[in-house]
Amino acid sequence: MRYENLKDLSAEEFRRLTGVKPSTFRHMVKILDAAYNAKRWHGGRSSKLCVEDQLLITLEYLREYRTYFHIGMSYGISESAAYKTIKWVEDTLIKHPDFALPGKKALINSNSVSDIVLMDVSESPIQRPKKSRKDITQARKSDTP
Repeated sequence: MRYENLKDLSAEEFRRLTGVKPSTFRHMVKILDAAYNAKRWHGGRSSKLCVEDQLLITLEYLREYRTYFHIGMSYGISESAAYKTIKWVEDTLIKHPDFALPGKKALINSNSVSDIVLMDVSESPIQRPKKSRKDITQARKSDTP
């Protein structure tokens, strides 16, 4: 589904479909647009898809677990182009400080209290009927012609 079709949706419907609020989507588009312009500054072939559609492809991939082949067929691009687009969008957003997660050392050094969850995974016996020789021999006798 192209971005042109999603413009008229309400905020709640947009969030249900894409998984992000429209304001977050617009912020992501600004980041991607700046990165796309910097990437294309030196020239090169432009993409078939606008930045909004590239972001939608990535959100579909992450939210719906669609394959690159299915996404490519929906948007009229090849499977490899879908992969490259998704990879570029993910990498660009991860590098931006607004969407970056703290590193491992920052989490270890933080003063926040972590919740600890314990799970009991011990084995418990199940009562099953005992097999006797009588049951096995009766089954063999009934199988023979």
